[in-house]
Amino acid sequence: MRINEKNAIFSFPSVEKSLRGGSVMRVVITLTRGSCNMPDIEIPYGKTVLAAWVDEKNFLGCFHSSLPPASVDEAAEVRRALDAPIGSPPLEELASKAENAVVISSDHTRPVPSRIIMPQILERLRRGNPRIDITILIATGFHRPTTEAELIEKFGAEIVKREKIAVHDSGDDSQLVHLGKLPSGGDLVVSRLAAETDLLVAEGFIEPHFFAGFSGGRKSVLPGVASRRTVLANHCAEFIMHPKARAGILDGNPIHRDMLYAAEAAKLAFIVNVVIDAKKKVIAAFAGDSGAAHRAGTAYLERYARIRVPEADIVVTGNGGYPLDQNVYQAVKGMTAGEAVCREGGVIILCASCSDGHGGESFYRHLASSSPERILKDVAEIPRDRTEPDQWEYQILARILAKHTVIMVTTDCDHKMLREMHLHTSSSIGEALALAFGLCGEAAKVAVIPDGVSVIAEQM
Repeated sequence: MRINEKNAIFSFPSVEKSLRGGSVMRVVITLTRGSCNMPDIEIPYGKTVLAAWVDEKNFLGCFHSSLPPASVDEAAEVRRALDAPIGSPPLEELASKAENAVVISSDHTRPVPSRIIMPQILERLRRGNPRIDITILIATGFHRPTTEAELIEKFGAEIVKREKIAVHDSGDDSQLVHLGKLPSGGDLVVSRLAAETDLLVAEGFIEPHFFAGFSGGRKSVLPGVASRRTVLANHCAEFIMHPKARAGILDGNPIHRDMLYAAEAAKLAFIVNVVIDAKKKVIAAFAGDSGAAHRAGTAYLERYARIRVPEADIVVTGNGGYPLDQNVYQAVKGMTAGEAVCREGGVIILCASCSDGHGGESFYRHLASSSPERILKDVAEIPRDRTEPDQWEYQILARILAKHTVIMVTTDCDHKMLREMHLHTSSSIGEALALAFGLCGEAAKVAVIPDGVSVIAEQM
C-alpha cells in the first residue's frame, strides 16, 4: 500500500511528543473509513492517546468493550455495594467482632480507584469497631515495591500520613507464613499480616486477565500477597500452556483454582471490587463474600467485554494507557488480545509507553538470549516446582512471537532493548502501519482493539 496524507495513514507525532510530560490532556486518534471525520477511536498511550487512520478498503473495524461510560456517582456506587453486600454480613458487622483488620490494596501497576474505595472501607471498619487496628497492605505480588510518591498518588496524602501502610515483599521470609499446599501441589505461603489478622479485606478491580481469567477477588491474595515460591508454583509452564488459562475463563482454569484456594485458606472475608470504564471511572461496584461478590462482578463484566473480531492480517491494540502500559512485562497482556484474532504470520501493533523499560530482568534476559521457538521448547520441560521468575511472561510473549510479528509503538522506551527482545519498534502508529503493510501486503486487513486488556477477544 502506498502511504500518504490522504490515503491510509495519518499520525500526530509532534502533538504526541508535546504532551508526554505527564499531562492528562488527550490527543484523539481516529481510524476512519477514508475520511477525516470527527474522531471516534482512541488508542491509550501513557496519559495521552495516539492517533492514526487507515484506508476504508483495509479497515475491518474498531472492536472494544461495550461497557457504558460511567453515569453514576462513583462514591455513591461503592456505598451502594457496601450497603448491600453479596453473600456476606455488612463490613461493619464483621469489624465489630475483630480487634484488628488488614485491607489488601493493589499496587501502583493497577488503576484501582483507591481514593474512592479505601476511605469508605476504613470508615465502615471503624463504624463497626472504633478501636479496630487497621493496616493497609500493598499487594505487590512479584512487582517492585511501591514508592511513597505512588502511594500518595494512589490514596491521597491524608491516608498515607494517617494510616499504617505495609508494602508486601514476596522474598522476605520474615513477613511470610506457611498455610499448607495448593491444589497443584505447590507450597502456599502468604503474608503473615494477611494470614494472622482477625479480618482480611481487599479492594480491587475486575478486568479480563490473560491467564487467570479475570482480575480481582482471590488475586489479592495470590499473587498479591503470596511468597515468591507460591507465585512461581501457580504460574508454572504447564498451567500457562493450559487451554483454559485464558482471558474470560474461570471454570476449569488451573491457575484460578489455586488462587481461589489461597484466598479461602487466608480467610479473605470481604472484598470491594469495581468495574471501571476507559477513563478509569467506576461503572459498577461489588462488595461482600470474596467468592460470591467476585463471581457477580465477572458475570457483569463478561456481558460487555466479550468481543468477536474477524480474522485480521494486522491488529492495532494497546494496553489501556497508564498505569498498565508502564513496561513491556505488562504490555504482554494487550498483545494477547491481538493474538486471539490475528492470523498466523500476521502483525500485532501494540501501543504502550513502557517508560519503566522491560519490567523484569529475568523476563528481558530470557527473551534477549534465545529465540521464541527455543524458549517455548525449553520452558515446556520445566516442572512446576522449578518455575523461574517472570517465566510465565516470557513464555506467553514467546508464544505470540513464534506466530506473529509484534511492533511496539513507543517514544518512551529504548528501542534497542526492545529489538533485543525480538520486538520490532516504531515511534508512531503511522510508521508501524507502514511497516506492517510492507510485511502483509497492500490488501492486508486491519482490526483495531483500542484497549486490549479490557476485552475478551474471540475470532469471528
